[in-house]
Amino acid sequence: MRKLQHSDYMDLAIEEAKRTHASQDVPIGCVIVKDGCVIARGHNTREQNHTALGHAEINAIAAACETVGSWRLSGCTLYVTLEPCPMCMGAIINARIDTVVFGAYDVKAGCAGTLCDFCRMGFNHTPQVIGGIREFACKALLSEFFETLRK
Repeated sequence: MRKLQHSDYMDLAIEEAKRTHASQDVPIGCVIVKDGCVIARGHNTREQNHTALGHAEINAIAAACETVGSWRLSGCTLYVTLEPCPMCMGAIINARIDTVVFGAYDVKAGCAGTLCDFCRMGFNHTPQVIGGIREFACKALLSEFFETLRK
């Protein structure tokens, strides 16, 4: 059996992002992996649930914490289709997630190195960050959504 690669898990995050279609939420998806197994999934639910907290990463982190029975998610890798914003990067750091893998860079709110870099700010935990995995597919999903919204 072939070991899954970052791009394979990002494909799962892309599939999760597509679940926002009916709710008109921005299509961002997230999966959290531990020991090679997906332990949680999340997608944007801001419009659906009328809350600013409904980001894919926040939803996935909450589900992962419930799955493992702890707020500490050491040993986990978070895959998300768009570079995390300040709120989500803060939650990732607080949850002690080891690695963040994202698809598209976010010039307006990306806090994993694009707009600012939370990993260089001296917090008590610093996740490894890998950007640009399946970037074109992640960007295309967002572009299609916003083109449709403007029509």
